[in-house]
Amino acid sequence: MSRFDEPLTKALDPKTAKLLHSVLGLETVGDLLRHYPRRYAERGELTTLDALEVDEHVTVVGEVSRLMRKPMRNRGGTWLEVEIVDGDGNRLYLSFFGKGSHVAESRMKPGRRGMFAGKVGLFGARGKPRWQLAHPEFELFEEGEANAAEFAAAPVPIYPAGKDLTPWAIRRAVGVVLDTLGPLDDPLPASVRVRHGLQPLGEALVAIHRPKDFAEVNRARQRLKFDEAFVLQAVLLQRRQAATAWPAKPRPRRADGLLAGFDERLPFALTEGQAQVGEEIAADLALEHPMHRLLQGEVGAGKTVVALRAMLQVVDSGGQAALLAPTEVLAQQHHRSITAMLGDLAQGGMFGGTAVTLLTGSMGAAARRAALLDVASGTAGIVVGTHALLQEHVQFADLGLVVVDEQHRFGVEQRDALREKAGQARPHVLVMTATPIPRTVAMTVFGDLEVSTLSQLPSGRAPITTHVVPAAEKPHYLERTWQRVREEVALGRQAYIVCPRIGDLEGDEGDLQVAEATSAGDERRPPLAVLDVAEMLAQGPFHDLRMGTLHGKLPPEEKDAVMRAFTRGETDVLVATTVIEVGVDVPNSSVMIIMDADRFGVSQLHQLRGRVGRGGLPGLCLLVSDFPEGTPARARLDAVAATLDGFELSRVDLEQRREGDVLGAAQSGKRSSLKLLQLLRDEDVIAAAREEAATLLTTDPELREHEGLRAEIVRLLADERAEYLEKT
Repeated sequence: MSRFDEPLTKALDPKTAKLLHSVLGLETVGDLLRHYPRRYAERGELTTLDALEVDEHVTVVGEVSRLMRKPMRNRGGTWLEVEIVDGDGNRLYLSFFGKGSHVAESRMKPGRRGMFAGKVGLFGARGKPRWQLAHPEFELFEEGEANAAEFAAAPVPIYPAGKDLTPWAIRRAVGVVLDTLGPLDDPLPASVRVRHGLQPLGEALVAIHRPKDFAEVNRARQRLKFDEAFVLQAVLLQRRQAATAWPAKPRPRRADGLLAGFDERLPFALTEGQAQVGEEIAADLALEHPMHRLLQGEVGAGKTVVALRAMLQVVDSGGQAALLAPTEVLAQQHHRSITAMLGDLAQGGMFGGTAVTLLTGSMGAAARRAALLDVASGTAGIVVGTHALLQEHVQFADLGLVVVDEQHRFGVEQRDALREKAGQARPHVLVMTATPIPRTVAMTVFGDLEVSTLSQLPSGRAPITTHVVPAAEKPHYLERTWQRVREEVALGRQAYIVCPRIGDLEGDEGDLQVAEATSAGDERRPPLAVLDVAEMLAQGPFHDLRMGTLHGKLPPEEKDAVMRAFTRGETDVLVATTVIEVGVDVPNSSVMIIMDADRFGVSQLHQLRGRVGRGGLPGLCLLVSDFPEGTPARARLDAVAATLDGFELSRVDLEQRREGDVLGAAQSGKRSSLKLLQLLRDEDVIAAAREEAATLLTTDPELREHEGLRAEIVRLLADERAEYLEKT
């Protein structure tokens, strides 16, 4: 067994091992050694104390200024107050009671420096509140005479910690492990280390946990970042190799089939990008191994047309295509739009046509039986559905292509469940996302897929103008917002109003989030709700307009009826949650109002506004928020208003979010396996690691000669924290 896999219960005392597991989830020596310091303190520099926040758990470096014994007000005895200062003269007060006060008093002297950890509070002193840590943990810096200069220069690692577990307790545990570490199997071949000027793994781990100076820290971080990129790229490249090893039935293009008939009837010309990506997909479908391709593109770039043309090529070859959508609203929308685009080809015309079948979990028994029969018999050439397609009793006659829309909402196990329905020959897979992804993110998250990108919008798409409406600062701007909606409706157009919450419904996820925020001390008002806003507008500025409401808790038939009414122009204003975020296509809609826009992510806002401006009408998107200028939330909204470039916005989004969010890990409550690697700042590292991993796997695909790398991959895949890989 590798030392990395040794349980902490064997390497450390039981109490420390238990704390590390219960507070941080660390179980093995490898887990602990990869729990890197969050930052480093310098013994000669003091932490700035002017940025503290109430209830925040902090670790600060300060200098003891004075100690004061004070009498207890309501009972006998005394307590100890210690004043510490930073380099700017800011003060923080430490309170100690009981026996702990005597221990602190005996150890702390004016002029001594150290680290102090605890929960920040404010307490009053003659009307002037002061920052306080009540009974904090502390560690004073001990200087030895022989190595005082070296000691003063050495950075002090400060680790991510938690309640009952201080940064220095973690440091001591790491020290115990480092002292007995011994040689390690290095996942990086020596030739790779030499080429990139990287130190051996053991040296890097010692340097990042026990650095002599910051140059050592930086050198260690470069080595460990490369490790993260290299191992992940090796995993993804192995997955790609495995995928191409499976047999697949070739689905070559026919010159006289449904696809040719569809292309002849298209009322518009494909964009250059659509045509190019179409050729790439067509070539993949004709091969004897399964296509494994990601199709990403701007909002409104025409991905559905590209996917439909691929599905028709498969149907022409006698196979079936399945389109998997994450929500019933989106599945129904895809079914309607595909049927409409095919016209009589979906009913059976001069080319024979093919049935387009919808299958969702909430369908009635009779409709469901009919759909299942069409799928099993092969009558349905194109099957559109939700997770219901994954159920065991859904059988296909000849599944040739799986199209996964909004892939980030499906894990690899779900995708495989549908892929297995093709039997021994794997189906081709086309994964679509409407969220543009920077190249490095695509390389890291979708490294096992070929990537095609649509960046060119079809002709006839009108630009979308976006503005931020500061409702709290300028209430009359909100009044003007409602007037603009009325002006658009007067011109025969339609509007969306999006809210972050449904309303007072049992099980409303938004309501649960509000309750959690309130209990956590969030003093912001609850997010605006669809039901409340719809009622307010119906009784006020839109009293004479035709209004509809749409949210995820409506019965499926009611959702469908609401969307059909809006699509037919029978509704002027649709108040909805984010169920209309993707796939919904109503060309007559020209304006979107997003309430509490600061509660949505950058990419989500970009997706939402893509619902307008789709039919040649100028689009208008208004982002309503109470946040003033200068706040981070307002800066996000200003960034969305400043550009329609989804790729630029995706970088903004990524810079403001944790890496784990991007990789999908945070959605499951797990930590990301990327500890140091930053997807945007370390683009060169990721590219170099991918090139090295590809070269190595070409000569040693089974990694028989690279035991260290093989062990790291096994460790990663066996760890539940590798769940983010399932998002690829």
